[in-house]
Amino acid sequence: MNILVCMKQTFDTEAKIALDASGKIDKTGVNLVINPYDEFAIEEGLRLKEKFGGEVVLLSLGGQSVETSLRTGLAMGADRAVLVNDPALADADECVAADVLAKAVADIPYDIILAGRIAVDDGSAQVSVRLAEALQIPSVSSILKLDVEGETATVTREIDGGTELIEVSLPAVFTAQKGLNEARYPSMAGIMKAKKKEIKPLTLADLGLDVPAAKATVAKYSLPSPRSGGKVIPGEPADAAKELARLLREEAKAL
Repeated sequence: MNILVCMKQTFDTEAKIALDASGKIDKTGVNLVINPYDEFAIEEGLRLKEKFGGEVVLLSLGGQSVETSLRTGLAMGADRAVLVNDPALADADECVAADVLAKAVADIPYDIILAGRIAVDDGSAQVSVRLAEALQIPSVSSILKLDVEGETATVTREIDGGTELIEVSLPAVFTAQKGLNEARYPSMAGIMKAKKKEIKPLTLADLGLDVPAAKATVAKYSLPSPRSGGKVIPGEPADAAKELARLLREEAKAL
């Protein structure tokens, strides 16, 4: 079985975000990691390989720094990786990213494509389903369980207030939700082997693509307002409760 995992490099969720002089996110000193939801996708791909054989290929889009995260995925057990690295993609939106990845996928055999349900940096949850649309194959998002038999997959996916059981023909795209599995840690042997595994670089020219025009652009980044200090309301409990209600109604506008 050929398993393709789309992986994104993101900031560590505990990183302190700052803006540089130009108003863009400053990556200086920030720890970059595999998008946490993509770790579940990699793990599921490895489990499918262990069950059915075949190979797990990682696919990512980004700069040279992404190689570090790809090496981590290879250390987990993936067989090889492909990185689309082109300066023209620095400000790629979800539509451009999906179209470029679809072009890269054309040269990679796959039966199943896995990815995280969402990226923790932008929260858009668009690229994977757009990729499925570009490839004209079905997709199922936020899966909690995946069973494959022949050319059919039976998946349990999370929906509002419950779960849903879906049967879909392969090939297909699936996005992983927390709870699908528990991602393994790279072993020392895996880390050593990963150093010799292939990371194939590709540019837009390699894919036969011109510089794409994004359909959406980021106009401005801004940090949330700092939290103000708490208030201590003195007095007897009954009086303090009345004052609290007044503050919630008139100042916080919460009531």
